[in-house]
Amino acid sequence: MTADGYHSLFDGVSNIIGLAGSFIGARPPDIDHPYGHRKYETVASIFIALLLIFVGFEILQSALNRFLEQSVPEVTAISFLIILGTMCINYLVTRYEYKQGESLRSQILIADSMHTKSDIYVSLSVVLSLAAIELGFPLVDPLIAIVIAFIIFRAGYRIIKEGSRDLLDMSRIEEKEICDLVMGVEGVKGCHKIRTRGSMGDIKIDMHLLVQSDMPLEDAHLIAHKVSKKLKSEYKDVSDVVVHLEPFSQRPQGSNSKKTS
Repeated sequence: MTADGYHSLFDGVSNIIGLAGSFIGARPPDIDHPYGHRKYETVASIFIALLLIFVGFEILQSALNRFLEQSVPEVTAISFLIILGTMCINYLVTRYEYKQGESLRSQILIADSMHTKSDIYVSLSVVLSLAAIELGFPLVDPLIAIVIAFIIFRAGYRIIKEGSRDLLDMSRIEEKEICDLVMGVEGVKGCHKIRTRGSMGDIKIDMHLLVQSDMPLEDAHLIAHKVSKKLKSEYKDVSDVVVHLEPFSQRPQGSNSKKTS
C-alpha cells in the first residue's frame, strides 16, 4: 500500500511536469531559440526519470524495512476503494495524454501516458496484495512493493536513455535510407554528408546534394526544394531540411551518386 501511495503521488507530479514541458516545448522558434524549444520536453522527461528513480529507492527501502520487521499494514474497505479510484483516474489520464501526445507529436506526453498505463497494472497488483494480506499472507505486500520499485527503475532508465538520444544529437534516420529516397528526385546526381538529429515531431536533416555543374542556380534551388518536400512528406517527424548544393563534377570521392551516360 505504501508503495502504491508513493507511486500515485509521483504520478501527479510527473503529469504536471509533462504538461509544462510540452507547453513550453510547443513554443515557436524565436531570436534566442532559432531551433525551437522542443528540448525543454527532453529536459522535463529526464527530470521525471530522476524523480522516478528517487521514488523507486524510497519504495524499495520501505519494502525492505517491512519485510525485515514483518509488519502488517492495516487493510480496510477504504484502502480498496482508494486503489480502485486511482486506477480509474490513471485510465482517464492515460487516454488524454496519449491523444494529446499523438496530436502534438510530443514524446514526453506519449512516454508519460505509457508510464501511467503501467500504473494501472501496478495498482491491480496492489489490490491483489491487499487481498492476500486479508487472507493471512502479509509478506506478499513488501514483495510486490519490491517488484513495483524495479518497474519504476526500468521506466526511469528507458526515459533517460531516450532523452539522452535527443540531447546528444544521435542519428535518427539511416543515412542510406535517406539517400535512396533523395536519389529518386529528378536532377539529383548524388548525396553525402547526411546528418539527422532531434526528437519525435522535430527531426532535422542536413545534407550535401550533387547537381549538374552547369545547371542554373534557380533550377538547382528548385531541386533542393523538391528534396526537402519529399523528405518531409515521407517522414512526418521531419521539421527542417538544410541542403548544401555542390556541382556534380566536383563530387568528393566516396559520395553516393548515380552514373550518367
